[in-house]
Amino acid sequence: MSVQTEIEQRLTAELSPEHLQVINESHMHSVPANSETHFKVVLACAEFAGKRKVARHQRVYAILAEQLAGPVHALALHTYSPEEWSEREQGAPGSPDCLGGSRAEVS
Repeated sequence: MSVQTEIEQRLTAELSPEHLQVINESHMHSVPANSETHFKVVLACAEFAGKRKVARHQRVYAILAEQLAGPVHALALHTYSPEEWSEREQGAPGSPDCLGGSRAEVS
């Protein structure tokens, strides 16, 4: 099973999200082709209503502890209550460009 599928299944089982997108952004980074190391998660669920961003992220990290200890190097989280998601007109921020890790130029 792919890492992306594992992430989707775990988050769906634990949070019953109203909206879930798991996007493999590994291709945007300095990793081998077909890697599953960098992900963006856009998640809206009722459990997040009234919770601060830190608590939401901690909940997701706990659910994905196994993936974060292994194959996942980076996880961008965009977490919302259903109301917040609706107010955003169902859009999440884009991801920044990768600077190339150790190959980034230093000014």
